[in-house]
Amino acid sequence: MSLAVVMWAAMAYPLTPQEAVSRFAATPRLPQGRMAVLVTELPTGNVLASYNADQPLTPASIMKCISLASLSEAMDVDQPILTPVFVDGEIDSDGVLEGNIIVVGQGDPSVNSKIWPVSTELTDEITEALRNAGVKAVKGGIIVDESYFEGQAVPPTWASADLPHSYGTGSHAFNYANNSVGKSAVKDPAAAFRSDLRRKLSAAGISVGDAPLHRGENQELLLHASPELKEIMRSCMMRSDNLYAETSLRLFGKAKGGDGSTEDAARREREYWQDRHLNLDGVRIVDGSGLSRSNRMTARFMENVLRDKSGDVEYVSFFPLAGQEGTLKKFLVDTPLDSYLAMKTGSMNGIQCYAGYKLDDDFAPTHVVVVMVNDFKCDRAYLRAQIEKMLLEVFSDENITNKKFTNPQKNIKDYAN
Repeated sequence: MSLAVVMWAAMAYPLTPQEAVSRFAATPRLPQGRMAVLVTELPTGNVLASYNADQPLTPASIMKCISLASLSEAMDVDQPILTPVFVDGEIDSDGVLEGNIIVVGQGDPSVNSKIWPVSTELTDEITEALRNAGVKAVKGGIIVDESYFEGQAVPPTWASADLPHSYGTGSHAFNYANNSVGKSAVKDPAAAFRSDLRRKLSAAGISVGDAPLHRGENQELLLHASPELKEIMRSCMMRSDNLYAETSLRLFGKAKGGDGSTEDAARREREYWQDRHLNLDGVRIVDGSGLSRSNRMTARFMENVLRDKSGDVEYVSFFPLAGQEGTLKKFLVDTPLDSYLAMKTGSMNGIQCYAGYKLDDDFAPTHVVVVMVNDFKCDRAYLRAQIEKMLLEVFSDENITNKKFTNPQKNIKDYAN
């Protein structure tokens, strides 16, 4: 039995939601001034419990909630992301393509991914299409057009120590095989793709020239389709995938008429939510994944976005269920909240955050929940246990049934001892 279950079972006198949050905020060994909690009812937004809701804190990966919420407003999540492939020359009677193979990246982060959801491998598709066209040799080269996104692949505020690792790989207009090999980042996925495609074509008896020829008129060879965007987004949230989240932000910016750079997309994202009349005081957006420690988020803004999106069934389904899925599989397992909370986690050194929804028996959201802790020095397992305890108290049967609203400004010192 987990520590959270023991603590929950031992409660003789249930606290009100605000009392539970205030007691959590005063817990010994936790950084009282560097935490925020906000729990609200849906659809009204009535506050069930609150602490430091307007304090800007580092969000870590709960930033992905914002990136995917924004993208789901700008693109049709039921559609795939397309990657066109062209040739720019004629095929002579000997089966020689007098031109190049041109692949135009349009931001699909899942090309040749081995991670769910997977699609047909682009290298296989191109090989088959050329073989079916009777091509035995490509006189030109393999061109990867990455002009769809401007700007750097890696946000400049990311820590240099993160960049060699797979979780710190950049987001390109053309991404390939998760832009990684094992746990290491690949800085030039287009080069890795060209190398793999050459091998595939050679194995199929199709030779390729060493350099591109002067380009002629493009003729479409094929149109590679990713899985539906919603499945890419679901995978992003379940696995907390930084590449998918960064690409989501850049795709949002592009869909809003921008140049696809991270900086431009972040500015447009902020403007979008300002136009929806959300409170962005203290909020700073510099990337899509939350890997940058320069991001700043308030529990208030996060709650506002989650409440705004609470009627979007698809979006709510992206969040892992407590005790069941993804990064929440061991959180609140075998408690009354097992399967009744759907939340995104955010973890960095000294940071632990949660954002998402309380669900009813039909998996419909009833509450928005945001918990943010920065600069903690205690053991992470201890902190998680305290968060579990607080949530079990906030959402006890008595509290939810009787709707015990309390004063969110109640002094936490009352619960310090």
